[in-house]
Amino acid sequence: MSVSVNIEEVSKSFGEVVALNTITLRISPGELFGFIGPDGSGKTTLFRILTSLLLPDSGRATVDGLDVVKDYKKIRRMTGYMPGRFSLYGDLSVEENMEFYASIFHTSLKENYDLVKDIYSHIEPFKKRKASALSGGMKQKLALSCALIHKPKILLLDEPTTGVDAVSRKEFWELLKKMQQNGITILVSTPYMDEASLCDRVALMQNGNLLATNKPEQLISEYKGRLYEVQTNKMNQLVDDLWKMKTAEMIFRFGEFVHVTDVAGSGNFENNLEEFLINAGHNNIVIRAARPVIEDSFLALMDKEQNR
Repeated sequence: MSVSVNIEEVSKSFGEVVALNTITLRISPGELFGFIGPDGSGKTTLFRILTSLLLPDSGRATVDGLDVVKDYKKIRRMTGYMPGRFSLYGDLSVEENMEFYASIFHTSLKENYDLVKDIYSHIEPFKKRKASALSGGMKQKLALSCALIHKPKILLLDEPTTGVDAVSRKEFWELLKKMQQNGITILVSTPYMDEASLCDRVALMQNGNLLATNKPEQLISEYKGRLYEVQTNKMNQLVDDLWKMKTAEMIFRFGEFVHVTDVAGSGNFENNLEEFLINAGHNNIVIRAARPVIEDSFLALMDKEQNR
């Protein structure tokens, strides 16, 4: 049932804006694959090409060996797509939206209820409610149910958890894991770095470029240098001051701390850093070693890309 995706040097521009820059990538059958990156990194454009809604300027992409340009009708029949914006009919009820999307693929909610029951059961008590009156999490589950109603072989979800509360996000990813066990190949894009760890592999994207592709834990293990988290009484000034320290690199605000990396691996870095901050007028200094997470790997790769 699972299908593969093969992307070969795909590029797409809108005027002078390069949305995708020669992207090459292979996604294995049954994989839960994540595209991680901020708005404008090219995730949505790539998804629209894979669902045959946009034509690439150059390169080639196939889904289950079918060309996204030549075989678009066959690809659409096997694909479930959930766009970034809620795109169902707000003036129709939950049940009416489900029946409508099922009818497009010549099936019915009753016939394929088993396919969507794990998700649809969460919103079925509200099946007579208009879609426009649903909460963000319920809209998300309705959209996913509609995307699954025709038994797709591949599912593309474009930023499905954006604007959704933390509990609904967790529930959503649990549902994705269940669907993966049923053999569906799942592609999901997200701006949330913490969701990267929930994928089998991820592609880190920035400004239409593919920065890296690997398992999340492998990307983290490849982080270069020793990472520290720093906190002082002058957090607004801290980042600017750290950039003046010659041995400090990759300095980023990270929650209540600033992450700073000793790329050279010098043995006296912590002492030198503390002395530097004292001389710069900082007090209540906290410096401690930290383990990199996917955000650190992404920011390091982005910094490397910008300084080429």
